[in-house]
Amino acid sequence: MKIHHIAIICSDYAVSKKFYTEILGLKILHEVYREERKSYKLDLGIESHYVIELFSFPNPPKRPSQPEACGLRHLAFSVGKVRDKREELIQKGLKCEEIRTDEFTGKDFFFTQDPDDLPIEFYQE
Repeated sequence: MKIHHIAIICSDYAVSKKFYTEILGLKILHEVYREERKSYKLDLGIESHYVIELFSFPNPPKRPSQPEACGLRHLAFSVGKVRDKREELIQKGLKCEEIRTDEFTGKDFFFTQDPDDLPIEFYQE
């Protein structure tokens, strides 16, 4: 078994589409507007590997991020150079936490947030 994709509902489609494509660099694989649901569905990938479905719906409830609530905690991407990725995202205007080291693996990681405060982690390969 393996993960097929992760679905994310956003509050502002244009802002989140820009974040995931222009800031994080995910590739648009397929985009459709579903008139009957007043909803966009955007399939995003890393290269051609399908990873995220980004949805918009009218008036979705806010995500309870702080304090941490039950449910999906965060989305994590592995990257070769954590420090370089952090600097790249800061240059693109994101607020990034300081780099930490995983006490069990010795690998570096840091967090930022998407436009709806979903924590996004970047973890050393």
